[in-house]
Amino acid sequence: MQIAAKTITCCLWFDTQAEEAANFYVSVFKNSKIGRISRYGKAGQDVHKKKEGSVMTVEFELGGQKFTALNGGPNFKFSEAVSFQVFCDTQDEIDYFWSKLTSGGQEGSCGWLKDKYGLSWQVVPSVIPKMMTDPDATKSARAMNAFMQMKKFDLEKLTRAYEGQSS
Repeated sequence: MQIAAKTITCCLWFDTQAEEAANFYVSVFKNSKIGRISRYGKAGQDVHKKKEGSVMTVEFELGGQKFTALNGGPNFKFSEAVSFQVFCDTQDEIDYFWSKLTSGGQEGSCGWLKDKYGLSWQVVPSVIPKMMTDPDATKSARAMNAFMQMKKFDLEKLTRAYEGQSS
């Protein structure tokens, strides 16, 4: 039996910041928008304990990818086990996304960061997959050695390392 593919939407669990976070993400990414917002009612209040009329879910879209933000309470937190990759063609794009997404958040190594909501992102040069799968293992190793030393990627330094050019 063949099962037809359905649209997959990522649901992000927040304590109470679903609408704030959705608005933030939409402000960072082009071609993005807020969709429907649902609110908690009296039904299930003994379980969800949310104020009637408060935001339950926010549907939003980032560059064509659909997401749902849920105000589910403090029970669950984000971890690095799940991250979103933003592939960038230029240093300006890397700088833009790094600056926006680390604002109020935390820088990590090798292009990783956590935003102010604790969600993990990877701001990655688009050339990384090509560099890491190059048949010339020496070139790949030089690129990897270079980016392992970086927090935010420096595309020029990475390219020079990959090509075997001195700093």
